[in-house]
Amino acid sequence: MAKLVSGTYGEALFELAQEKNTVSAMLEEVSGLQMVLKENKELSVLMNNPKVSKEEREGIVKEVFGGRICDDLLNFLILLVQKGRYAYVEEILAYFTDRVKEAEGIGTAYVTTAVELTPAKKDEVHKKLLATTSYREIEIIYQVDPSLIGGMTVRINDRVIDSSIKTKLEKMERSLLTIQLAE
Repeated sequence: MAKLVSGTYGEALFELAQEKNTVSAMLEEVSGLQMVLKENKELSVLMNNPKVSKEEREGIVKEVFGGRICDDLLNFLILLVQKGRYAYVEEILAYFTDRVKEAEGIGTAYVTTAVELTPAKKDEVHKKLLATTSYREIEIIYQVDPSLIGGMTVRINDRVIDSSIKTKLEKMERSLLTIQLAE
């Protein structure tokens, strides 16, 4: 459900920004809003409290963000409150950010390795990903998972490339279990 809601509303915000030719400015505002929401978890608790009416939530949004963000984004937040979708605000804003990056040819890759990569290896991975994708730029988020034993996994959107030793061993184990021993 959250993915459907974030996609629908995030796409609507993206289309609004495109229509008004304010994509870059909206991205900047959304990034600032995301930081504010991340730093002020009490606001999320208050906004998602069932004892707070929709009218009170609208008032809170207007009081907290009025004059600090553009009218389009403020009205968008009010719409989320009115439609009962404010609980998904962080996912919606993340979808919008990803959608803008995608439109500008900037991809995001999640690279997981068994050990921390050296700067030279990270640069090599960056160049390889740029060469094998259609992105003009790619942001890489590195993670370390010692259970991989060796190798790496790369996830870009819904595509996963898994060249980890752990996965290769698991495949080998499954293959060996299917072999019937001759009696």
